[in-house]
Amino acid sequence: MTTVNRRNFLAAGAVAGLAAAAPTKLFATVTPRQPYINPQIRERALAALEAKRAFLSNTDVIGIADFSKASRDPRFYIVDLRSGFTTEHLVAHGRGSDPAHSGWLEMFSNSVGSEATSNGAYLTGDNYQGKYGYSMRLTGLDYSNSNALARAIVIHSAWYAEPSVAQTFGKLGRSEGCFALPGISHAEAMTRLGSGRLLYAERG
Repeated sequence: MTTVNRRNFLAAGAVAGLAAAAPTKLFATVTPRQPYINPQIRERALAALEAKRAFLSNTDVIGIADFSKASRDPRFYIVDLRSGFTTEHLVAHGRGSDPAHSGWLEMFSNSVGSEATSNGAYLTGDNYQGKYGYSMRLTGLDYSNSNALARAIVIHSAWYAEPSVAQTFGKLGRSEGCFALPGISHAEAMTRLGSGRLLYAERG
C-alpha cells in the first residue's frame, strides 16, 4: 500500500503541470497538457482518502469526479498518487440530478428511486457482467451515498457518454445515477482503478 500525504499529492500535480508547460526543443514531440483538477476538489479527495483509509486495500490510484463542470466537459479524473500522472474523461450524471436535462448537475440525492447522482467517497468493488455490460460495483462510504449498493450505482460504459454525443448536442445523456463513461474511458477505469480504491464525487 502506498503512503500518501497532502504535500506529496499536491506537489506531484504541480511538478507534472510544470513538466507539461516546459518548453520543448525544436521538432520535439510536445508533451500533452496535464489535466486541471479544481484544487478544492483535490483537497477534499485527499482528505477522504485519509479518512477512509481503513476501508481501502489500495491507495496508489484514485478517481475524482467534479460535478461542478458541465457534462460536455471532461470531469472524471484518474490520478496516480505516486507519479501525479492524471487522465481526464467524460462522465454522465443521473437524470434525477438534472431534471431539465440542461447538461449541468443541479442536485445530489441518496434516495432509492431518485435516479440521481450521489456525492461522497466510494469504495470500488468487484467487476461483473450485468444490465449495462461489464461494470464495477461501488460501495458508498458516506451518509450522502450510503445507498449506492442498494441503488445498484456502478461504473459502466454508455453510448450517451461518448464524445460524439457531447459534440452533437452540447451535453451528454443521463444515467440513473451511475458513473457512465465512454467506452475507451471505461476500459481505463476498470483497469487502473480496479477494486479496493477510492472514487470521490463532489462539486466545488
